[in-house]
Amino acid sequence: MVVDADRVFQALADATRRDILARVLHEGQSVSALARLYPMSFAAVQKHVAVLASAGLVTKERRGREQVVHGDVAALRRAGGVLTELEGLWRHRVRGIDDIIRGDSDASAGRAP
Repeated sequence: MVVDADRVFQALADATRRDILARVLHEGQSVSALARLYPMSFAAVQKHVAVLASAGLVTKERRGREQVVHGDVAALRRAGGVLTELEGLWRHRVRGIDDIIRGDSDASAGRAP
């Protein structure tokens, strides 16, 4: 499954959504139970959960009148993989800059010495 990085990182940009995700990764919770934890309306919490679900970070399961929210660890790992790839690119670039500063032009051009 491909990570929609824009949606994932937009969802994670909000502190309340990060907190909700942390809670439901540990243990599934109903939207009602989550709403009692925050100084906002039930509808606002529901919207936060919808953003997380749209990003693929949580799933919702209907249990009677309740919707139980579960965190998706695999989706979070895929998002972490995107960050790991970006980190690798930047580390490669920093090594290239280090080589240039040291005057190692063969290494910075990608050629063997």
